[in-house]
Amino acid sequence: MSKKYAQWAPLVLRLIIGFGFMQHGWAKLSRGTAGFEKLLVLTGVPFAHISSWVAPLVELLGGFAIFVGAFTFIVSMPLIITMLVAMFTIQLNFGFSSVKTIGLSPTGPLFGPPGYEINLLYIAGLISLMLTGSGKLSMDNILARKKA
Repeated sequence: MSKKYAQWAPLVLRLIIGFGFMQHGWAKLSRGTAGFEKLLVLTGVPFAHISSWVAPLVELLGGFAIFVGAFTFIVSMPLIITMLVAMFTIQLNFGFSSVKTIGLSPTGPLFGPPGYEINLLYIAGLISLMLTGSGKLSMDNILARKKA
């Protein structure tokens, strides 16, 4: 692949990773954080009340920053931490696979709890963005050109 196209690869990563984090953050906030707080309490996460607000806000705002390519290196760090906490407190107990078909009902397949596969994919994508930069059509790129 030509080097002239290499700077477009981070755009693809940014869009799906950013959208994914925004979706997860919004899902927690839009239903109210009480249910998420209960989950955190049950899994033994310290400061569950505060964490039930911090995690979705990090996902929503951090996801937006990744989506537009703003401060990608810095913003990736709290997002990686969020993924690690979720992985070690919740998903690790359910194994690697993120899709576990446990049965079939008249309305379709039934799925078990997700493993840590998706967490690792998000972490790998964020590390990739940290190493390569946010690429074309990003706020980081626009700011760098203005400085130069």
